[in-house]
Amino acid sequence: MRTLKDYNIQISYGRFSMRQRGSCEIDLFIVQSDGKKIVDPSKQNALSSRLRMELLQPLRVAVVSRGPDTELLVANPVELSGKGRPLVFHDITLALKMLDTCIFLAEIGRHMIGDREYEVYRVLLDEGDGLPVPRSKIEEGVWKMLMGWEVIMITHHFLPTAMPIVQYRSPTMICHLDVKVTTSVV
Repeated sequence: MRTLKDYNIQISYGRFSMRQRGSCEIDLFIVQSDGKKIVDPSKQNALSSRLRMELLQPLRVAVVSRGPDTELLVANPVELSGKGRPLVFHDITLALKMLDTCIFLAEIGRHMIGDREYEVYRVLLDEGDGLPVPRSKIEEGVWKMLMGWEVIMITHHFLPTAMPIVQYRSPTMICHLDVKVTTSVV
């Protein structure tokens, strides 16, 4: 959890439980790096809202029109330490390859959006004969690949039978989250 690392907070105990109708609850028992509890209500509220934002929408993916061109935009938050998430560009290009969508040009830059720094990946899609896949499918495919929800088929041609080998990225549950920061007096 990048947010806790950014705020120099340690998890002393965590619990994840499923609720009715696809919702889930995460209980995190956290302490500051010095081992003391967070007792200031304004800090608790700020941390709770930041965690909620990070869990509900950890990155942003959009396919937009730029005049006659179509562009894929992916915005990924940068940690306060200045490090970005590794393999984002790899996952984007792999998802586009799986969707048979070609790349004409790609750029990566860092931008401030609100109070956060983001790595923004701008990918100009090649529309030789028009996009072979609807924009919503491109967004969904890239989103799933970046979140680790996509199944990747890899064919090894050096095997005698050219048998496909499946590399499965572990699925993450999609659920509604209820994030609360509470402290108890001991």
